[in-house]
Amino acid sequence: MSGYVHTVWPVKTTLITGGSSGIGAALAKRLVADGQAVAVTGRDKARLARIPGVLHLPGDSTDYDAVLDAVTATVKEYGRLDHVVASAGFATHDRLTETDPDRLRDMILTNVLGPALLVKAALPALRETRGRIVLVGSVAGFIHSPGNMYSVTKWAVTALAENTRMLVTGDGVGVTLIAPGRVDTPFWPDGPPAGPALSGDDIAGTIAWGLAQPPGVDVNTVVVRPTGQPT
Repeated sequence: MSGYVHTVWPVKTTLITGGSSGIGAALAKRLVADGQAVAVTGRDKARLARIPGVLHLPGDSTDYDAVLDAVTATVKEYGRLDHVVASAGFATHDRLTETDPDRLRDMILTNVLGPALLVKAALPALRETRGRIVLVGSVAGFIHSPGNMYSVTKWAVTALAENTRMLVTGDGVGVTLIAPGRVDTPFWPDGPPAGPALSGDDIAGTIAWGLAQPPGVDVNTVVVRPTGQPT
């Protein structure tokens, strides 16, 4: 685990799934710069190892045992868990009528099952700290487009956020959905479509703001578009 010496950190601790690139990686770097303790999961060990100053936890966000192990390792390393951020996700970038069924299955499992498993695994620790869950959704989770199954998965994440909020609000655990518009990250293999785009750092700043809300303040849904994005 990257040669860390075990200690109980007095600062906030955040576990990020899908943190080896894109928004997750930008958030990890932002929180480390802010002095927080950060653990990051991801399937690609090499890319994960390039994120400095964090606890590296290679694993698959759709495997419950791997997710539970990541939560356990984070608490063991830092003595607490204050926040989890479900950032793992991808798109097939095609319509339902053209998509490969295996890729479709992988996308649905990653984008929908993954966040649900993180909530399930992390809740006992978050109840102890009265922490916060952040789910990274999308404006696609509010606006339909023809045959867009990525949009379907993000509608599910939007529903999961509210469903989870209702489940845990009595425990003092906050739930925030961050729904970005177009963001220039490796999410787009050939670069984002023409037009305005946010950066991963922009969304990392938004998530960090959500995590920094004081006790008793539960910001539930934040939609963030680049200025000039019409939908």
